[in-house]
Amino acid sequence: MTYIVGMVSQKGGRREIYTRTPYGARVWGRGLSTKIADLDTQQQTCTNWAGRRAENGIEPEIQVQSFATIKSALEEAARFDALILDGKPNASEQTLEIAKAADLVIIPTGQTVDDLHPGVVLAHSLLKKGITPDKIAFAMFKTTGSERENAAARDYITQAGYMILDGEVSVSTAYGSASDQGKAITETLFRSLNDRASKLAQSVIDRMVELQERQVA
Repeated sequence: MTYIVGMVSQKGGRREIYTRTPYGARVWGRGLSTKIADLDTQQQTCTNWAGRRAENGIEPEIQVQSFATIKSALEEAARFDALILDGKPNASEQTLEIAKAADLVIIPTGQTVDDLHPGVVLAHSLLKKGITPDKIAFAMFKTTGSERENAAARDYITQAGYMILDGEVSVSTAYGSASDQGKAITETLFRSLNDRASKLAQSVIDRMVELQERQVA
């Protein structure tokens, strides 16, 4: 059985690298084969990250491939234990395709309303297109370390009717430096930062297992 995770967002850039690469590394670390399908053929942020990883000889190798269509990406699914579908920002048609194909859809968000509101709007739009709320999960990124702000952001998502994953990724130049070298954010020089990112990645895996167990039951 292949786990299929969709990564969708209203915003692009480094935050999406933060979302998918720790999950890919975590899955690999559990002895499961994983592949990231980079569906943003213009920016190819993830593909470029994988190139830096290969150039720097960082292990484990995480397979990343650029695909023009979701259909062609899904043809690879059976060969892997986990397939991550990484979509373009603001691509409503593609976003819906990803959501339909995925077992779990992850929306990254920050703590401010400027981040939270667009994410919730995106989630609501998926619901209107027939995606069930249990398939949608939010992930906290670029948090400030303020427990009050973190709690408020989590409450905002919960009140909107969605799940928010355990763990978070705080603002730190160490995460950016790791990404620049082709490392996942679970592979920085600082154990505390790695632990936080690992907790978030593990939360994705736990949610995937929970959803698939429900389907079997």
